[in-house]
Amino acid sequence: MRKRELFSCMIAALSMPAFADTYKWVDNQGVTHYSETLPPEYANKNRQILNKSGVVIRTQDVLTPEERRAKEEESAKVRAEAAATRDQRRYDKSLVDSYSSVDEIELAKSRSMQQLDAGISSINSQIAMVKNHLSDVQKEVADRHKANKKVPQFMLNEIRESQDRLNSLQLDLANSKAKRAAAQARFDSEKARYKELTGK
Repeated sequence: MRKRELFSCMIAALSMPAFADTYKWVDNQGVTHYSETLPPEYANKNRQILNKSGVVIRTQDVLTPEERRAKEEESAKVRAEAAATRDQRRYDKSLVDSYSSVDEIELAKSRSMQQLDAGISSINSQIAMVKNHLSDVQKEVADRHKANKKVPQFMLNEIRESQDRLNSLQLDLANSKAKRAAAQARFDSEKARYKELTGK
């Protein structure tokens, strides 16, 4: 069988024009074929390309869907790692260019914390005022109920609006505290990385 295939290969190669490369592939019945063009129905088959002398110059292996997916995932991983490396280099350069010492990072951190703490303090003050106002209105409504007096609609509106305002302020407070924690972590990370890069 091998001799026949080799003989067929030689005959096919000799019968082709001197300037043409040749495709070699095996069909679903296991029969080996040679031609200048690859039939569309065999585009998903592995094949070899022979030169004008009948020598294999290139092999084209068609990947299975699983192999193609694995290859794409590996390529995506390599690209992601390369991008992460570039980002880290840019970050490191920016860090070293932005600060001249660890003390300078600490100073920037202190200033940032002061600003964030001032914002948190302001929100806490507003929360206290809204709570006091809400408490006063609720007490007045309760006193009217006890005295069997009608509660004006504007009081009920004030309670609802004050509660909405309180909820909004509490959300702002939580966000501000999270922002402060993130900023503190960022400065601490920058300080540690700066020491690694500069040895200072």
